Amino acid sequence: MQTTKVGIREFRENLANYLESKTPVAITRHGSTIGIYVPTKPKPSQADLEALRVAGERMQALIAAAGTSEDEIVADFQKTRREGRTRKG
Repeated sequence: MQTTKVGIREFRENLANYLESKTPVAITRHGSTIGIYVPTKPKPSQADLEALRVAGERMQALIAAAGTSEDEIVADFQKTRREGRTRKG
Protein backbone atom coordinates (compact mmCIF):
# COMPACT_ATOMS: atom_id res chain seq x y z
CA MET A 1 0.00 0.00 0.00
CA GLN A 2 1.42 3.36 -1.10
CA THR A 3 1.79 6.00 1.63
CA THR A 4 2.19 9.76 1.23
CA LYS A 5 4.52 11.52 3.69
CA VAL A 6 3.67 15.09 4.67
CA GLY A 7 4.64 17.49 7.40
CA ILE A 8 2.10 18.25 10.08
CA ARG A 9 1.65 21.85 8.89
CA GLU A 10 0.93 20.75 5.31
CA PHE A 11 -1.45 18.06 6.58
CA ARG A 12 -3.34 20.63 8.66
CA GLU A 13 -3.48 23.17 5.83
CA ASN A 14 -4.73 20.62 3.29
CA LEU A 15 -6.79 18.46 5.63
CA ALA A 16 -9.90 18.45 3.44
CA ASN A 17 -7.90 17.09 0.49
CA TYR A 18 -6.25 14.39 2.58
CA LEU A 19 -9.60 13.34 4.05
CA GLU A 20 -10.88 12.78 0.50
CA SER A 21 -7.77 10.82 -0.49
CA LYS A 22 -7.67 7.06 -0.90
CA THR A 23 -3.99 6.93 0.06
CA PRO A 24 -2.75 6.61 3.67
CA VAL A 25 -0.81 9.64 4.88
CA ALA A 26 2.19 9.47 7.20
CA ILE A 27 2.27 12.73 9.16
CA THR A 28 5.74 13.91 10.17
CA ARG A 29 7.25 16.48 12.50
CA HIS A 30 10.90 17.36 11.97
CA GLY A 31 11.24 14.30 9.71
CA SER A 32 9.87 11.78 12.23
CA THR A 33 6.52 10.11 11.70
CA ILE A 34 4.12 11.13 14.46
CA GLY A 35 0.91 9.67 13.08
CA ILE A 36 -0.73 7.91 10.20
CA TYR A 37 -4.09 8.79 8.69
CA VAL A 38 -5.67 5.76 7.04
CA PRO A 39 -8.72 6.66 4.96
CA THR A 40 -11.59 4.22 5.05
CA LYS A 41 -13.83 3.19 2.22
CA PRO A 42 -17.35 1.87 2.49
CA LYS A 43 -16.02 -1.59 1.61
CA PRO A 44 -12.27 -1.93 2.12
CA SER A 45 -10.66 -4.59 -0.02
CA GLN A 46 -9.14 -7.67 1.56
CA ALA A 47 -5.71 -6.39 0.46
CA ASP A 48 -6.31 -3.08 2.24
CA LEU A 49 -7.39 -4.86 5.42
CA GLU A 50 -4.33 -7.11 5.28
CA ALA A 51 -2.04 -4.10 4.72
CA LEU A 52 -3.61 -2.37 7.71
CA ARG A 53 -3.14 -5.49 9.86
CA VAL A 54 0.53 -5.71 8.81
CA ALA A 55 1.02 -1.99 9.53
CA GLY A 56 -0.47 -2.50 13.00
CA GLU A 57 1.87 -5.40 13.68
CA ARG A 58 4.85 -3.33 12.53
CA MET A 59 3.80 -0.47 14.78
CA GLN A 60 3.51 -2.84 17.76
CA ALA A 61 6.98 -4.21 16.97
CA LEU A 62 8.44 -0.67 16.83
CA ILE A 63 6.81 0.21 20.15
CA ALA A 64 8.17 -2.97 21.75
CA ALA A 65 11.65 -2.39 20.26
CA ALA A 66 11.66 1.10 21.75
CA GLY A 67 10.99 -0.45 25.16
CA THR A 68 7.83 1.56 25.72
CA SER A 69 4.08 1.06 25.71
CA GLU A 70 1.11 2.63 23.96
CA ASP A 71 0.06 4.20 27.26
CA GLU A 72 3.48 5.83 27.69
CA ILE A 73 3.35 7.18 24.13
CA VAL A 74 -0.11 8.63 24.70
CA ALA A 75 0.95 10.18 28.02
CA ASP A 76 4.04 11.70 26.38
CA PHE A 77 1.93 13.07 23.53
CA GLN A 78 -0.55 14.63 25.96
CA LYS A 79 2.28 16.17 27.99
CA THR A 80 3.84 17.65 24.85
CA ARG A 81 0.49 19.13 23.77
CA ARG A 82 -0.08 20.68 27.20
CA GLU A 83 3.41 22.21 27.16
CA GLY A 84 2.79 23.57 23.65
CA ARG A 85 -0.46 25.18 24.72
CA THR A 86 1.23 26.69 27.78
CA ARG A 87 3.94 28.27 25.60
CA LYS A 88 1.37 29.73 23.18
CA GLY A 89 -0.97 31.15 25.80
